[in-house]
Amino acid sequence: MPIALSILDLASIAPGETARDSFDNSVAIARAAERGGYRRVWYAEHHNMNTIASSATSVLIGYVAANTDTIRLGAGGIMLPNHSPLVIAEQFGTLETLFPGRIDLGLGRAPGSDQKTMLALRRDHASADSFPRDVLELQGYLTGRSRIPGVRAVPQAPEAVPLYILGSSLFGAQLAAQLGLPYAFASHFAPDALHQAVEIYRERFQPSDQLAEPYVMAAANVFAAADAEDARQQRAVAYRARARSMISRGAADVRFTDDEIDAFLASPNGSQLAAMMKYTAAGTPGEVRDFLTKFAAGIGADELILAHHASALADRVRSVELVGAAFELTAVDHERGGVVGSAGA
Repeated sequence: MPIALSILDLASIAPGETARDSFDNSVAIARAAERGGYRRVWYAEHHNMNTIASSATSVLIGYVAANTDTIRLGAGGIMLPNHSPLVIAEQFGTLETLFPGRIDLGLGRAPGSDQKTMLALRRDHASADSFPRDVLELQGYLTGRSRIPGVRAVPQAPEAVPLYILGSSLFGAQLAAQLGLPYAFASHFAPDALHQAVEIYRERFQPSDQLAEPYVMAAANVFAAADAEDARQQRAVAYRARARSMISRGAADVRFTDDEIDAFLASPNGSQLAAMMKYTAAGTPGEVRDFLTKFAAGIGADELILAHHASALADRVRSVELVGAAFELTAVDHERGGVVGSAGA
């Protein structure tokens, strides 16, 4: 079966743009993905970050869903320890009721923020320890089999929202396998444990109502352009932006020249960023296709979720279009999400 492609949209706020601009940019990306035959677009929960607009993840999903027609949309992911499972079940039950057959719910246990923000979210430092139990509680609400007597999530959609476990370590792989859920690895920024995690997930997978066989998703960064040098220049600009963010820690009054950033990236300290971005494809559509095909084959991925990082919206949209065309994507069964169906299916 041909590899499925999807999009991770970071809902970034570019210099000189507003959060509203970012939301409209997300619609443009999703429409391009829909036209191009991609399977789904996901948005990640981040807090207290001036350059990312997806903090209210379920609200953003609803906005993009209202401005697209068929493509699946979801969270990649909701950081469940930040929330009550009941509240998330209500939010995503509402989304699935409004946009039936189009909503996914990826779950992670990281805070998606710094320690001060964790406290502002009223998050207990030990709340991550209850993640497996919270996933089961949430699943119970979504399937109409509540684990809390007398409590149910309203509205409950006719079809349960499919769950996905996200991770960058062996913990998520083991949990996804135990619960019989699809597993998505964050290899676009934390590549080290990818192969071992996928191996453990497949070895320990137990079939469930949602999923009969293991389903592996892996993330990669992409810069595709008609001209290879243009794509590599887009990558350089994006690397500099990330390095500036890492060095300044969000301080708006800190400024670094491109030469200073390039010197940092060439230093031992800057090598950390290069290691994080190990799985990055930059080049012509054919070059990107070859890189991603080899990457997917190396772990036997069922689906790749791609983060297109070009700073300019037009370049990101074009990158989405070029990669879709290079893989000759065709319309997929968005209603059932391809291989992965709804719980109980």
